[in-house]
Amino acid sequence: MDRITSELIQDLAFAPVMGALDAPGSVDLVPTPALLCDLDLLRRNIAAMQEAADATGTKLRPHSKSHKSARIARMHLDSGATGFCVAKLSEGEAMVAALEADGGPRVSVLVTSPMANSRSARRAAALAATCDLSVVVDHVDGVVELASATVGGPVVTVLCDVDVGTGRTGVTGPGPALDIASRIESSPRLRFGGVQGYAGHAQHLLGRDVRRQEVEAAAARLTTVVDALESGGHTVAVRTGGGTGSALLDLEIGVLNELQVGSYVFMDRQYRDALEGDPEADFAQSLTLVTTVISTNQVGFVTVDAGLKSMATDAAAPMVVGHPGSTYAFFGDEHGLITTTAEWAPVRGERVTLVPPHCDPTVDRHDRIWLTRGDVVVDVVPVTARGRSY
Repeated sequence: MDRITSELIQDLAFAPVMGALDAPGSVDLVPTPALLCDLDLLRRNIAAMQEAADATGTKLRPHSKSHKSARIARMHLDSGATGFCVAKLSEGEAMVAALEADGGPRVSVLVTSPMANSRSARRAAALAATCDLSVVVDHVDGVVELASATVGGPVVTVLCDVDVGTGRTGVTGPGPALDIASRIESSPRLRFGGVQGYAGHAQHLLGRDVRRQEVEAAAARLTTVVDALESGGHTVAVRTGGGTGSALLDLEIGVLNELQVGSYVFMDRQYRDALEGDPEADFAQSLTLVTTVISTNQVGFVTVDAGLKSMATDAAAPMVVGHPGSTYAFFGDEHGLITTTAEWAPVRGERVTLVPPHCDPTVDRHDRIWLTRGDVVVDVVPVTARGRSY
């Protein structure tokens, strides 16, 4: 399909709602399945996390892998964030380009995944020409590649990624961290910035006391590396990490001086189940997925138009909003099954609201997020870095 044909199809689908922005009932014009975000709740979540970080003197660098939207990144920056994180270089490339096009000031970006070859290092050097770039490494070869790629170019800040218990990436002790820091500081166009310690394994643990134990253990691992680096004469200016499930605990413990939280802007079923009743659960469920009943021919359930292609499947099923006792099950690539109850049997064409299971990969399945107030669509936000996973 060529670009012109694709744009024409989108115009036919979205013209009615775009022509009715700010009009009562315009939500019902949004083609489904679609992501809706309550704008007031989104802003409340952004403000609440910024206030929590500011109260402890901690910098906030929200992770854009959750929303992948330059518009939402700008909302963070306007609220006081020091910058934002991206998981991959391609996310950073897309986000920075979009923010540049808006004419805003130069932004600070941290790429939180280590790179694995010289080609990626050259891309990082190119990105550093357009933003204040920080990257992480967990092997001295990564430093060598970056040092070569940045010759004659802008300075890149490099952090040592530390495994604090997740086991996914990061050095496993002080020795490799010292080698990495020394190699960075001997490279003219690299600057040693500090350490990253992300306790991904702690984010969805059930029970705040259980999460606290894991977060404290992660902080202790990071502190061991920080102490060794400082004893070796290296300045560890940045200690970055944290996530939505551990954010308030990280602020209490005080080892991190920068938080890279992400999902709190939207929340999802996975976090709702893990955090229910805890202070971290005070962040509102701003993101929902609206779907439409397309078939009512069976007994006990209806079929809706949101299936495997509409949301993440790694965190069980979404939650049906407003209809206790009704459940959703994946029913194929394009379809879902929603059970009916004695109190509720939806009709063909009826819209049903779901809480996505896991917000990050759900957002990555969509081109846009519709911003709403009640039944009114007030704006639409492009998912700037959709599919940018390289």
